Amino acid sequence: MNGDNKLMGYEEYLDKVKQMIDDLKAMTADLGLANTGDEYKIISELFTYKFLNDKLLYNFEHREDIEDSFDDFIDFADSNTARIKEEYLLLNLFQKQNDKKFHKTFDKALEAISELNKDVYSIETSTGTKKPLFEPLSVYLRDPDKEVELAKRAINILCKYQFGEEIFEQGWDYFSSIFEYLIKDYNKDSGKYAEYYTPAFAGAIMADILYNDTPVDQVEIYDPAAGSGTLLLSMATKVGAKNCTIYSQDRSQKSTQFLRINLILNNLAQSLEYVIEGNTMTNPMHLNGDKLKQFDFIVSNPPFTVDFSADVETMKSDKYGRFFAGIPNVPKDKKKMPIYLMFLQHILMSLKNNGKAAIVVPAGFLTATNRSSKIAYAIRKEIIDNNWLKGVISMPSNIFATTGTSVALIFIDKSRLEDAEVILMDASKLGEKVSLEDGQRTILANNDKRKIIDTFKDEKAIDDFSVIVKNLEIKQNSYSFSAGQYFDVKMMYDKLTADEFDEAIAKHLNVLEEMFMSGVKLQKEIIKQVKRIEYNAND
Repeated sequence: MNGDNKLMGYEEYLDKVKQMIDDLKAMTADLGLANTGDEYKIISELFTYKFLNDKLLYNFEHREDIEDSFDDFIDFADSNTARIKEEYLLLNLFQKQNDKKFHKTFDKALEAISELNKDVYSIETSTGTKKPLFEPLSVYLRDPDKEVELAKRAINILCKYQFGEEIFEQGWDYFSSIFEYLIKDYNKDSGKYAEYYTPAFAGAIMADILYNDTPVDQVEIYDPAAGSGTLLLSMATKVGAKNCTIYSQDRSQKSTQFLRINLILNNLAQSLEYVIEGNTMTNPMHLNGDKLKQFDFIVSNPPFTVDFSADVETMKSDKYGRFFAGIPNVPKDKKKMPIYLMFLQHILMSLKNNGKAAIVVPAGFLTATNRSSKIAYAIRKEIIDNNWLKGVISMPSNIFATTGTSVALIFIDKSRLEDAEVILMDASKLGEKVSLEDGQRTILANNDKRKIIDTFKDEKAIDDFSVIVKNLEIKQNSYSFSAGQYFDVKMMYDKLTADEFDEAIAKHLNVLEEMFMSGVKLQKEIIKQVKRIEYNAND
């Protein structure tokens, strides 16, 4: 088979997987579960069961020792191969679908698979409880009469499609497309705490720059507001799944479920024991004794604004000493509390002395003054005074589906030498605006991404795009991280003739004279009005 035909096969399989997801969503809609809180649980659970079932069979067919029985194989399977007894395999369940109580048979199978794989696939919460891989399907239905129908329709849809060899031989790029398609209808409320899905190109830029082509071995990667794990997976893919362990925390039940699927799809199930569902700000769970655990790499797109007024007092007495710059006051509109400032402080404290981080921040953070945001200013000052800033990239607007807020990528490197230079980049004019189902987005083409990455890594100064500065210069500019404030100001008159230049200057002088005359008139009028003001003892 030539390369073109093989690629066509990949695309064909991708279309089939997406059709299976569509069929599952149509099923839940028919059963009155569309847009309910349980719909995503049913879809994600069935999808995961199907994937694990087919992957187990694929791995068994390609086992090293062909003499191994199926039972022997699953007994010694690695963390990326689920242990599923033969009776709970998809085809065996399919043959039982006409039983009157088939829904209970299906539920029993899901519970048994969860129990058999609990040590690897369960997710811990901040309260110490373990959330199993699967819940019985019947728990998601309010109508007992629909339990059998759900189980039968689900098993028939799953048996209709097959994850073949073309699927399991693929990597992150392939599965990210499937994953994004799986969760696209459940990404509506991501702004409540963390985004479930960060654009893949943003993750690729962050990972490429952080990794910087330097081989690593057994590093620890962390995201304290992980969402569905796009940034973590981008970094793990760059580093190599075998060379890293992933740590995460997020208080969203939905995003944590999606993260679990993402890790399973990408052969990172061994990191599931370090996935925590819980509030990072009030109860960070990754610790070394009574101190915060510190990491080699941190990647994060934290929520920008969230009402955390109920947590303020808890954070004021933070026993880990994370919030060195302070905690924002509670505004009238509590939803506008800048929670990202707390995440930034947490990240800086969670980074090893030679660690590196890439963080998404709102563009306003780059230039906030000591008056407008003392905390933002203090964080930037801490970064510069410690020589931690590697660089900043101001990104185009509308790159995220859930917000039109302009954002920037901040790169931290705690191992930097004293007086190392900083690259500041304005990439806001790159990209193409396109209309998608979730609104207008800015998409970066491959050449745009390459320009950003190469310019940053090579530390190139390009007119009106990037500039190389020293820490001292940043200090003298009120610790501003905005590239535009450091660009050289150029008079654009080189293409004018002498006469055109004189004409332009004359026009400007006329405008200035008119403005000055208006100013004089205004002064006279103000003086006139002030003289008319009389003292009134009753006022």
